[in-house]
Formats: sequence, C-alpha cells, structure tokens
Amino acid sequence: MTKAELIDRLHKSAGKDLSKKALNDLVDELFALITKSVRKDKRFVYPGFGTFAVRKRAARVGRNPRTGEPVNIAPSKTVAFKPAPNLKSGL
Repeated sequence: MTKAELIDRLHKSAGKDLSKKALNDLVDELFALITKSVRKDKRFVYPGFGTFAVRKRAARVGRNPRTGEPVNIAPSKTVAFKPAPNLKSGL
C-alpha cells in the first residue's frame, strides 16, 4: 500500500468528513511523532500492532562483491519492527 492509497482508504472510511489534505497532514504528523519517539526513547509501542525499536549492529567484516576483498563494516544502529502476537498470527 502506498501513502496515496492509505489516504484514499482513510478518506473513504472517515465518511469524507476530513479532506484528503487534512488526512495527509495527519498521517505526516503521525509518522513524524513515531520517528521522534524512536529517536528519543529508542522505541515506540502500539499495542496490538507491534514495537519499533533501535537495534545496534556490531562491527563486522564483509566482502566487496566486485573484487572479493574483505571490507570492514563499522558498527551502526537501525530500526527494527517486532509485530505483536495477534498481528503475527493473522499473517
């Protein structure tokens, strides 16, 4: 599903009480708040859906696919998603 499809579905389910522009702003603000929460608190939990959390990746040795030479990959952080049990069981 794309962002445009999400806005369209929300517009239909909202009974057209909210404009698509207002829904677009609402979705943008929602994801901005989730992003801020993950950055500040290192996690965001939505019960029944899942948890977004910061995970650390250790330094490791990779390979250059063109030459096959070993390459050192620095440690980094990423965001991981863990689905809630009821979401996972419904897949």
